[in-house]
Parts: sequence; C-alpha cells; structure tokens
Amino acid sequence: MQIPTCRLRSGFELPVLGLGTWRLADEQCTRVVSEAIEMGYRHIDTADIYDNHIAVGKALRQFDRPSLFVTSKVPYQQLAHDDLIATCERNLEELQLDYLDMYLLHWPNPDIPMEETFGALKILHDAGRVRSIGVSNFIIKRLTAAMEISELPICTNQVEFHPLLYQQELLDFCSSSDVVVTAYAPLARTQALRYPVIKAVANEVGRTPAQVCLRWLVEKGIVAIPKASSRERLRENMGIFDWQLPAEAEQRIDDIPEQKRLITMEYAEF
Repeated sequence: MQIPTCRLRSGFELPVLGLGTWRLADEQCTRVVSEAIEMGYRHIDTADIYDNHIAVGKALRQFDRPSLFVTSKVPYQQLAHDDLIATCERNLEELQLDYLDMYLLHWPNPDIPMEETFGALKILHDAGRVRSIGVSNFIIKRLTAAMEISELPICTNQVEFHPLLYQQELLDFCSSSDVVVTAYAPLARTQALRYPVIKAVANEVGRTPAQVCLRWLVEKGIVAIPKASSRERLRENMGIFDWQLPAEAEQRIDDIPEQKRLITMEYAEF
C-alpha cells in the first residue's frame, strides 16, 4: 500500500508513517531498513548520534532515491555555523547520498546563536544538500524565535508525543503555524501498549495497542516514526490506514490522566 503524505511548507511531501532507526545498527539496521522499504515505507529517520548512517545507506542504495524521504539530525554540540555544515557533509558521505530530504536540529543549544545555525542551514539548502529543514525538541517559545530568525520555512518539530504525553498546546501552536509535528517514541517505548485505556480500545476496535496509538497520532495530523526491528512489527505498524478510531475512543485516549516524559537532556526546556 501507499502511505499517505502531508505537504510541508517547503513544498515537499512527507509520508505520515516512517521508520525510526534509533538503536538499529550494523547488519540488522540494513536488513530492517531494506525490509521496510520493500514493504512500502518511504520515510526513513536517522540521526548523527545514532551512529548508523553507513548501515542505513547500504539499504537505501538498493532503491530508487527519488521515491524515498530521508531525515537526519545534527547534534546540539554541532550547531555552530562551520560545525553544522561539516557535520551535514559527513552525514551525506556516510549515507552515500547527494542530499537529505530533511535535516533537523536534534536538540536546541542556547549557547550557540540561532542566527548562526539557521544561516548554515540556508547555505546547505541553497547548495542542494538539504531540501527541507526542521527542529526537534523545541518548546513553543524557542520555536517561535526560530521561525522569526530562519530565512527558510521550518517544516517540522520532532518531539516526544504519545498517549502518555499528549502535548496538546504544542500541537495546536504547530498546527496554527503550519509546522508538522513528528512524533518520536510514539508508543512511549512500549509503555503505552500496556496502559488499560489503550488495551481496552484495541480490544473494542479489533486492532493491536500499537495500531491504536499510531492511529491516534495520525488522526491528529501528526507524523509517526516508530522503531521496528522485525517484519511482523513493520507490517503491524503499517496497518493503520483502513480504519478510524471512534470519536468516543479517541476522547478516552485524550483524557488519559497519567502523563510522563521519557526522554530529556541537559538543555531541555520542558
């Protein structure tokens, strides 16, 4: 099947379901990425700190490049102008790609002026090395500042988002600003799969807990990038497009009282 897409401010189409590759490495990483693309995935998400670009690139080279949407991320330590450009060029060499469809700032760094960072991204974009840009783990205040500074449209904000961390205020702000929210850890690192409301809804609609979580996200206009390491999980995650959550079930998930953040770091502003 063909995964639906959403249109980015840059004019490109982003598949609303992708494959996250965190903690996939070496031959396993190459195998999983290859299997995903063979199955119909077109959106592959990686990052410099995942240290798997070479393995991802081995898989990508087996397929038609224009049909794929490849995202990577620059570490917060490398957001100075020259460091960012050098990191991107190294990432492209590791992936054996001529360009990235999306390049994200993995985390904010208040010690480096955003003018410097977004100036470097503009150079990469104008050189054809990066087609779209975005950020990750940006709160509303920092995203607002970034949009004022960047000459390029900020296309996505990739954040932790799942039924146990429903960031409605951030989602509403991004939606009103035409910034796509991309959800990493969309299953709360499997914790959401064991939550009673999720299990109950899954039983009611005849789907798996993972499918309920992912469907809940895409119905809110959120792009989801779950990690998977087996054909079974890849196929399961694909099975979210031929049905809908009942409104009452969606509301019960919205109302889950237990909200927890699983991922943070030293420069986080949450």
